[in-house]
Amino acid sequence: MSFHGFELRMIDVDAGHIRVRVGGRGPPVLLLHGHPRTHMTWGRVADRLAPSFTVVCPDLPGFGESYVPPDSSDSRHSSKDAKAAAMMELMNRLGHDEFFLVGHDRGSLTAFRMAMNHRRAVRNLIVVDGLPVLEHLERADWKFARDWYHWFFFAQPDKPERVISADPEGWYDKLSPSLMGEEAYEDIRAAIHRPETVHGMIEDYRAGIRIDHVHDRADRDAGRKVGCPMLCLWSLQDDLEQIYGDPVAIWRNWAIDVRGYGIDSGHHVAEENPGDLAKAIVGFLSG
Repeated sequence: MSFHGFELRMIDVDAGHIRVRVGGRGPPVLLLHGHPRTHMTWGRVADRLAPSFTVVCPDLPGFGESYVPPDSSDSRHSSKDAKAAAMMELMNRLGHDEFFLVGHDRGSLTAFRMAMNHRRAVRNLIVVDGLPVLEHLERADWKFARDWYHWFFFAQPDKPERVISADPEGWYDKLSPSLMGEEAYEDIRAAIHRPETVHGMIEDYRAGIRIDHVHDRADRDAGRKVGCPMLCLWSLQDDLEQIYGDPVAIWRNWAIDVRGYGIDSGHHVAEENPGDLAKAIVGFLSG
């Protein structure tokens, strides 16, 4: 059992309800999870941060038990721009006008958009296993297509949801209670058996292909960069560095002050190596 002393809440924002777990004491830090996780992926990290920080762990819109954004032809309601606005509203309703921000995987895309759009609020940004969507798409080659094929499968209409919901545990066959912890496993297992949640998670990818890269390009064309200090982390046993080379070098095109390094872990670092991840977060935010 993780999240010792945390409170589980449902908070309404303009677009819908957000399930969020809050605990700890000190300056606020917002943790945003990736696909197909829920906020529960952060449990072992959150417990390590709680003595020094007020830790806020929501389910992103479209994931877990948070609201599922409505459909549109350009997936704008599932865009990182829209999710960034929802997360800003969440933090404001919790009484936090400024905060630290950590995003992993798909959560890193919303975190990046928050740092770009809401500069006065985000004090420091940590991105784990992530790059801007535009960088992924412009650098896509046969290795990306082979290993990350789901990006393009998920971009197709209707079929991804039908395939996944026909056998959710067959599709997400890497989920493991021994890795995640029993409570986190049961939480994500329930989520992938809800067709509406599966749809919300897939729309997150469709938004990347349809509209998120447009927002990235507009920022790049205008010369806008993340203004707060930024830390880029990546899992050494995953393939981000193998496919793209040095992630820090890429992020220097998008951030004024960025540093970074790899952590000895597979992709789901919050579950596989929470100790080193928490140490990296505390070190950067306390420095």
